[in-house]
Amino acid sequence: MTDILIIGGGIAGISAAARLAPHGQVTLLEAEDQLAYHASGRSAAVFLEFYGNPVVRALNAASAAHLHKADGGVTKPRDFFLIGKPEEDERFHAQAADLGAARIGLEEARARVPILDPETCGFVGHCAAFDIDTDLYIQNFRRSALAHGAQIVTRAPVQAIKRAYGRWRAETPQGGYGADVVIDAAGPWADTVAGMAGVAPLGLQPYRRSMARIPAPGGHDVRGWPFMDGVGDTWYAKPDAGSLIVSPQEEHPMDAHDAWADDMVLAEGLARYEEMVTEPVTRVEANWAGLRTFAPDRALVIGEAPEAAGFFWLAGQGGYGFQTAAAASQLLADLVLGRVPDLPGAVVRALDPGRFG
Repeated sequence: MTDILIIGGGIAGISAAARLAPHGQVTLLEAEDQLAYHASGRSAAVFLEFYGNPVVRALNAASAAHLHKADGGVTKPRDFFLIGKPEEDERFHAQAADLGAARIGLEEARARVPILDPETCGFVGHCAAFDIDTDLYIQNFRRSALAHGAQIVTRAPVQAIKRAYGRWRAETPQGGYGADVVIDAAGPWADTVAGMAGVAPLGLQPYRRSMARIPAPGGHDVRGWPFMDGVGDTWYAKPDAGSLIVSPQEEHPMDAHDAWADDMVLAEGLARYEEMVTEPVTRVEANWAGLRTFAPDRALVIGEAPEAAGFFWLAGQGGYGFQTAAAASQLLADLVLGRVPDLPGAVVRALDPGRFG
């Protein structure tokens, strides 16, 4: 019989499997035919420590060493530019201060990104960030989980969950799986999974975020360009495989589903990006979308459901899944195994599902 059953094979579920597999028999159930199919496979893959609210930032900081060093590290330096229009003085300085970004001159910025438009770029702030090799990160956790005996079952959407005689049982098209502990790492479907188990939903809300890949502007070599973010989160652009990916940074509430990009939303976002550069967008090579799922207070939800012994939440990662995964999965493992977490007590309480009453 399985000791620990993890529902969901994104970065949350696979990192939890790696943490827990040395301590019990772990089975991970993934509805799709591969791991990280949904949001985890569609991430912009950037680590920016001062991104998110204070609780998220605490997880970012606690994850940094693992990201940079574990298994040889999965990050590479990537500068970050915050870009504002001349009329966005106040908003630029507030956001730059929040991110720890220092203002640089436009001439210096254009030496790095020649297409920045001197007529519309009034302010540029700079700070350090990192690219995350998301596939390597997932595979590192997967290898660790399997090396410790974990079972990963794909094409196994959970159809029902029951509790009897002190144990949980989940039914899937691949069969039934029993466990002492269930971990709900189902991303946009986490509330649905909880409902199957008779656990009250937390009001987790998925939001769509779209992206487009465009050819390198003006034939430039963009590989060394920074991640560029418009003031007020109105657009961002990032080098990707010799091209640029551009996002409108929309947050449109959605039901849980296999998301796709909205053409009009993409067009509006690309127009905001074009306002700040001298090279027009002539072609879109590809587009996609993912769902970023938030709890009502925009902090992650990690811990045991107050009303259901052995049912643990690992959800609400929003746009912070990869950069918080190391610390989030370690906290989850500590709570499941009854160990005292390394994170400060105030942070643990701020992540606990009991905070919603």
